[in-house]
Amino acid sequence: MATKEDLSEYLIAPDMSRSGLSRPVQGIDQDGNPSAMSVIEERPLTIFLNAQEIVTAMTIGDYPEYLALGFLRNQGMLKNDSGVIGVSYDEDLETVVVRTATQTTYEDKLKKKTRTSGCAVGTVFGDMMEGLEDVQLPASLVKTSWLYALAAKINRTPSLYLDVGAIHGTVLCVEDRPLVYMEDVGRHNAVDKIAGWMLSEQVTATDKILYTTGRLTSEMVIKTAMMGIPVLASRSGFTAWGVEIARQVGLTLIGRMRGKRFVCLAGEARLQRDADPASVVEESHRSRRKGSST
Repeated sequence: MATKEDLSEYLIAPDMSRSGLSRPVQGIDQDGNPSAMSVIEERPLTIFLNAQEIVTAMTIGDYPEYLALGFLRNQGMLKNDSGVIGVSYDEDLETVVVRTATQTTYEDKLKKKTRTSGCAVGTVFGDMMEGLEDVQLPASLVKTSWLYALAAKINRTPSLYLDVGAIHGTVLCVEDRPLVYMEDVGRHNAVDKIAGWMLSEQVTATDKILYTTGRLTSEMVIKTAMMGIPVLASRSGFTAWGVEIARQVGLTLIGRMRGKRFVCLAGEARLQRDADPASVVEESHRSRRKGSST
């Protein structure tokens, strides 16, 4: 169970009391007996950049402004100095409009899109590798003691995944402290929400770690690198292209992170092994659920 001290470290933590994120559904089990459970909601959100419609994403509906900002940032349509002058969310129309000081058109980029391996069908516009050649990730160290502490704290945090399942979580961290925990039906949406929060709050990325419950795919690696975050860790596994891109851009990629075990397939030079794995407590069965379906 999470303690008040665990949750006090978060600037944003999953809000289990927030209405509209799940709903009860009645059914029957394998023996024909009545069964009641909560299921996650998903709803469309159409994102506009000024007057141009960009994409409609399926999302759980929380933090729509951060999702819109982060999506546009991670697609290269917004920069840190893009001059965002307003973000408007209309709940009835299920739209977010991001307005900038200067008008920009992206017709050519919108013509070319790539369906990614995101579980809710991610979309990348333009060349997936565009902009990566300019990425310079900092050579900051990451202590293994931080990784073990983060995994333990995050696994104790109440979340929609533990409550209803069918969802992914992504956590922005600094050293051994979790800062912002976002969830959504697609791991790419959860990352975009964090990117949007960072852009909105002008948070630097150089000393951050990104933790996810999902697979370490090419899209996740690209988004993390484009955000300027040097370390990406996960409870789940890797894809070959994700590993290849991480090695290309110098990103530290850590997967299969459960209990005292983890595997680093890229950027191992950042690792500082300051903790004895033998001293790490193994996970409880409930904690293991966070990586069991990814």
